[in-house]
Amino acid sequence: MNEKRWRFLYRIFCVIALLAAVYLLADLYLSNTLDFKVALLFGIIFSVIILGFLDWGQSYAAMKKQERELKIYKYYIRPLEEMIKDIRARQHEFDNHMNAILNMHVTIDTYDELVKAQSAYGKSIYDDKVRSDPALLRISDKILAGFLYSKIISAPSYINIDIQVLNNEIVTTASEHCLVEIIGTLTDNAFEAASPGLGDVGIVLDAKDDKLIFMIKNQVNGLKMSDIERFFEKGYTTKNNREGRGLGLYQARRIAKENGGEITVELLSENKSQKICFRLEI
Repeated sequence: MNEKRWRFLYRIFCVIALLAAVYLLADLYLSNTLDFKVALLFGIIFSVIILGFLDWGQSYAAMKKQERELKIYKYYIRPLEEMIKDIRARQHEFDNHMNAILNMHVTIDTYDELVKAQSAYGKSIYDDKVRSDPALLRISDKILAGFLYSKIISAPSYINIDIQVLNNEIVTTASEHCLVEIIGTLTDNAFEAASPGLGDVGIVLDAKDDKLIFMIKNQVNGLKMSDIERFFEKGYTTKNNREGRGLGLYQARRIAKENGGEITVELLSENKSQKICFRLEI
């Protein structure tokens, strides 16, 4: 008999035992045969049944949490494997590109033409660079690495993503599914706010004092501090399609607080452009 079926039968037994105990107690009370010893016995029985329900509830919650963690692990470990394959393929391409650049002098006669050809070739390689950073492979949290990689490769092509990993040892007490939900919300919001003219998105990963620090920064235009103060209100949204909106940041902050973390936001001015930066510390 598998564990799930055993737990189901155990719950049925507890319900039947509780109903039987209530029936017997009521019958004894109505027939005036209920004394202190019998009441004490029923009190013990009720306590055992209630404690059984509480123990089952805690076990069920722990089992569901493990199932969510396992599901997340299976879902995002594959993108991590794809990232490894992608980087290996890019390394092979890089070797070929270097050979091409180093041997251009064989077919090009003059120095000026050689410099021009190498510059043009180098620019074409840079414009076609991989959208993921090998630094993600070095962080200790492989689920987070796979999750971020899946987000990055699915981002619109006009988004220019810069990733900085300041600490490879990612330490946090928050569960994987909480991190995925919070960071996923912050990342989705940054990508949705980007446009062909405002496509720079910066991501920073760090860890200090046994806490993960995640920062994401994107370009905005004409945003006011009064707008920022309302971002975490339940139901507030700046998007045209309001149906089902306004719960992301509110929910992300709530989950962060429940896990001993916090989300802060600030408005910055960098290189004559306005940027908004969300910082998660958890």
